[in-house]
Amino acid sequence: MYQKIMLTVDLNEEASWAKALPTAVALCRSFGASLHVVTVLPDYRMPLVGSYFPKDFAKKAHKAVSEAQHRFIQENVPKDVTVQSVIVDGSPWEAIVKAAKKLEVDLIVMASHNKRKFADYVLGPNAEHVVHHSKVSVMIVR
Repeated sequence: MYQKIMLTVDLNEEASWAKALPTAVALCRSFGASLHVVTVLPDYRMPLVGSYFPKDFAKKAHKAVSEAQHRFIQENVPKDVTVQSVIVDGSPWEAIVKAAKKLEVDLIVMASHNKRKFADYVLGPNAEHVVHHSKVSVMIVR
């Protein structure tokens, strides 16, 4: 049923993967699917934001997140699951939807954050936006 499963991960928030990762792994094993671990990096290259950071900050941030994600995968994803590390830039929900389309995934697995932050009140939760804008199935794990 599924060949490619995307798992969204915020490496700074264990709640973003603690329950979603075991679910994604179980689905990968059940269907023989590959796992695509996606982390969204804020877009530091925007003119308004970029002027506050050194010129090569985005490149260094991308490298640091990539290394952290590879460590995360080594420590948390079982060896019998085929996995791909993916780093995308931009607003979380838009980057996730774009990455899902580009990677041609069949399912997006993500956690529902119960902690409400100010951005959630203004913009709405990222999971909700992904559900409404994604062209593929989305599983929200609570």
